[in-house]
Amino acid sequence: MAFVFNGRRYEGRAGDTLASALLANGIHVVGRSWKYHRPRGVLGFGVEEPNALVQLESGAFAVPNARATEVELYEGLVARSVNCWPSVGFDLMAVGGAFGRLIPAGFYYKTFMWPRRLWPRYEQWIRKASGFGTAPELPDAEHYDRINAHCDVLVAGGGPAGLAAALTAGRAGARVILAEQQNELGGGLLNARNTADQRWAMAVSGIRARSPEEWLRNVIDELSRMPQVQLLIRSTVFGYHDHNFLTIDQRLTDHLPVAERRGFRERVWRVRAKEVVLATGAIERPIVFGNNDRPGVMLATAVSAFVNRYRVKLASRAVVFTNNDSAYRTAIDLACADIEVAAIVDARPGVDNELASQLRALHVPLVDNAVVVDVKGRNRVRAVKIKALDESAQRVTGAGRTIACDLLAVSGGFSPALHLHAQSGGKPRFDDAKACFVPGLAVQNERSVGACNGTFDLHACIAEGLNAGALAALAESFGQEHERTYGHRAGPDEPVEIVNLRVVAHGVSDRPRVPERLRIDRPGGGDRPARRVYFGQILGWRETPILDRRALATPQEGPCIVEEYDATCAVPPGSRAMLHPSGNIAIELGPGI
Repeated sequence: MAFVFNGRRYEGRAGDTLASALLANGIHVVGRSWKYHRPRGVLGFGVEEPNALVQLESGAFAVPNARATEVELYEGLVARSVNCWPSVGFDLMAVGGAFGRLIPAGFYYKTFMWPRRLWPRYEQWIRKASGFGTAPELPDAEHYDRINAHCDVLVAGGGPAGLAAALTAGRAGARVILAEQQNELGGGLLNARNTADQRWAMAVSGIRARSPEEWLRNVIDELSRMPQVQLLIRSTVFGYHDHNFLTIDQRLTDHLPVAERRGFRERVWRVRAKEVVLATGAIERPIVFGNNDRPGVMLATAVSAFVNRYRVKLASRAVVFTNNDSAYRTAIDLACADIEVAAIVDARPGVDNELASQLRALHVPLVDNAVVVDVKGRNRVRAVKIKALDESAQRVTGAGRTIACDLLAVSGGFSPALHLHAQSGGKPRFDDAKACFVPGLAVQNERSVGACNGTFDLHACIAEGLNAGALAALAESFGQEHERTYGHRAGPDEPVEIVNLRVVAHGVSDRPRVPERLRIDRPGGGDRPARRVYFGQILGWRETPILDRRALATPQEGPCIVEEYDATCAVPPGSRAMLHPSGNIAIELGPGI
């Protein structure tokens, strides 16, 4: 695919983003900083990208401030850098950086206030020197659409956790809408090397797979064959309003050449969902050090994405700087892509794990209890300077040393994307062990799963997604059953007990309970109350007698519910409840449960 950037013609491949195509063509300076006009390169690979802002097309189709990491490459695309003159490579406005100490933040508000008659002249030049991009001067030539929709379960995010949630909800018969902002489903799995993992050989969510790629392909295939499941790609859930009302922006034609665009450019979905699963992932944090904005300094996840997904050779020699285990995979990705890893610098002391052992086997030097303090180079990283940390791990010590490289991958941990959870009314809480904010108590009918819930292990993300999808579908099924039985849906002042004993992943069973008693009389009389309980989609709804501890003097066959004080034990069909010699209540699960 041919495209034009800053007046020059380049070649890219189908599936590239503008950022990956520029990097593949050796273009590393893509923009300038707002005030001092320092050279800026690509830092991330998605919506988190702060540097690679470009002006797309011209005339009525002009788009200012588009992130190059989100722009899908198409034939004839025209883009240019913003906030630079006369060019991004030679920007005369960069002279302001030499006077940085004399022009602190807000200096222009005081310096150019007199004489007042000259302010219009000052304003003209200040406005020309600031801002990014140029607003279109012609009316918008595109058309836009809107649609109203209802669903049982809305899943925001098409990564492994979101796909797993949609899968179990869809299998339960729920009407599902899954929205993914990228142009294909898979999330972080798209950026990983396709290596066989023996753990994938087990039936994860009932789908046998030998690798993450095969699992992803099989899950998408099954979801595509479910008539009640709607998969929306290039679709961003941007609003979470009251009463589980969400808004989605679906981009329909932005990935096509201008001459081939037909119909609506975008569609806004206004969705009323009975249950919502948030699987929006997490954003990698950078690390602060001198000149950490130079082209060639990138987030570790972005490096893995460009190397594995887009097959871009980013550098010839790299250094990885981290304070967590995730960047070790990036170092392995670089080594497997024939890019020399000069060192992995870890701020933690005494690092010894499986990934570190793999790196040693690849002859990658590991420098622990050390940090990067500065980057050498202007338009491209040429070297990094590292220093050791003292015993307090609060200060650097020693003279340090310099390592030559042309790429620095950094990882300061991850921050869950809590935007939609916060919009729904939820308040985040800080998790000291994970060093990040995670979702707090849900205010509406929503649940967060995967990385946006602070779960960063891949298999744990999938297990969480499977559970969340099953529970979301279960809650809706219970609501329908409650309405059929009692004539109304259970409200917040009338909570009911939901029991789901179906094993969903890796031997994990989920038994959510809400401690309110809704009892109904047994047909035909009897002195023992009963309750209709949902035991999962396999065992379904069962009328279940309620027993107390005394009834367990002899083992009791399920289904039944054993109540003791505020505790509730559900005994599924085919199982038995009995008193253990220790005095505890023991449940002997039947075969296949």
